[in-house]
Amino acid sequence: MLPGVGVFGTGSTARVLVPLLQAEGFEVHALWGRSEEEARCLAKELGIPFHTSRSDDVLLHQDVDLVCIYIPPSMTKQIAVKALGIGKNVVCEKAATAVDSFKMVTAARYYPQLLSIMGNTLRFLPAFVAMRQLLVEGYVGDVQVCDVRVYGPSLLDQSYGWTCEELMGGGGLHIVGSAIIDLLSYLTGARAHRVHGLLRTFVQQNNLIRGIRRVTSDDFCFFQMLMVGTGSAGVCCTVTLNFNMPGSFVHEVMIVGSTGRLVVRDTQLYGQRNGSKSEELLLGDNGWVGPEAKEMPLPFLQGLSSMVKALRQSFQAHEERRSWARGPVASAPTFEDGLYVQTVVEAVKQSSSSGEWVCVEVMSQEPDPNHNLCEALQRNKN
Repeated sequence: MLPGVGVFGTGSTARVLVPLLQAEGFEVHALWGRSEEEARCLAKELGIPFHTSRSDDVLLHQDVDLVCIYIPPSMTKQIAVKALGIGKNVVCEKAATAVDSFKMVTAARYYPQLLSIMGNTLRFLPAFVAMRQLLVEGYVGDVQVCDVRVYGPSLLDQSYGWTCEELMGGGGLHIVGSAIIDLLSYLTGARAHRVHGLLRTFVQQNNLIRGIRRVTSDDFCFFQMLMVGTGSAGVCCTVTLNFNMPGSFVHEVMIVGSTGRLVVRDTQLYGQRNGSKSEELLLGDNGWVGPEAKEMPLPFLQGLSSMVKALRQSFQAHEERRSWARGPVASAPTFEDGLYVQTVVEAVKQSSSSGEWVCVEVMSQEPDPNHNLCEALQRNKN
């Protein structure tokens, strides 16, 4: 039986997610927005019977058993942790900090019977599913190098908001780079142990954001990762993110190995073995027939659609609305994966500030919020 759904958010992702859920048979019973007006307008547009600006009204709704959280990163942890505590299954976007991510991990460990996954839809894109399978089968031999390029227009909202603030989770590294970091780990089976990065904010003001306010989130990011994993001799990764380019969106992920290479361009998969004169199309694009979403690039849109299909398969085999099967969503990133990704993001930021390589160390316990104060008091006592 499919669970009733409550959606947090009124942005571009929520506008696409709700029709996709409805098309797969899910009933969306409740919608949360930052204001009553935002929630009312979108609920009316999408045919959602209940809307509110109070989070508890959605979390305590008797018909809601699955909560989808697509709100600013600084708010994600609070809603996700509370939802799990109430007994709701959770699909959510990234948190703002590694500490927030760790708290989400702790909550998920307390309630292992509940679904708790991150919403990185690239893992579900058919091209990347096929790429991972070919890597397992040895199409490229031993993986040596990963090279990623993502180019597109500005990620800033029309008015000053969280996308403008680096500390609130804005910027290309956090919004798009986190999905790439997770994707590379999923494809290679390896994790970053050292990183080096460079972040820049070229557009600090524009026609809509001016005066005393300035953009602090990055619109250009380049970083390198040295990744290691079981049976891996080490993978070198380079990622370039540039959101100062009007026009068509560019999304390319290439993996090079000892015997060939695989590359996903937008939603199509190509391959070329050593000695071959040209690359071959391994998986084409059958076109998009779902809801229109001009603000969401096609790889993320098709990945989101595939994720919703996997959720339906996970829930429909069970009579109890909150019960789910792990198989269809086994490839989804867990909250632990989200913690790893956020740790890498913060390491890249640290490297950009210091100009040095930084080791990636995933926290195993929540840091003491009074640690720095205690150290200062101890120094004064001495």
